[in-house]
Amino acid sequence: MTKKGLPAALSLLRWVLGLVILAESLRFAFSHAAARAFAGTGLPDFIRLALALAEIVAALLFLIPRATRVGGWSLIVVLAFAVLLHLLHAWYDVGALVVYAAATWAVMAAKLWPISNEEPT
Repeated sequence: MTKKGLPAALSLLRWVLGLVILAESLRFAFSHAAARAFAGTGLPDFIRLALALAEIVAALLFLIPRATRVGGWSLIVVLAFAVLLHLLHAWYDVGALVVYAAATWAVMAAKLWPISNEEPT
């Protein structure tokens, strides 16, 4: 891939990642199956809704170009908290959450440290 194609690829990654996380967050917030599964943690249901709302807001911010940094950092924090919550309850299926966090970090790295289009001399 050329350096010119990298911004387009990262933009596509940002959109796909943001929309997938948004869809998963909405499912987590409004699905009866998710509510039943979360009830197994012993935590009150409002915590599930608060986590889902935080993830929804972070995903929406991540999709807005001017707010990508804030949304990205928010997503990383929310995803790290989700991984921790899963592990504390012996739910070791955190692979997708880790991939989401890594992809968020990749998009964030490109925003924080843009790649120069100049050829090395």
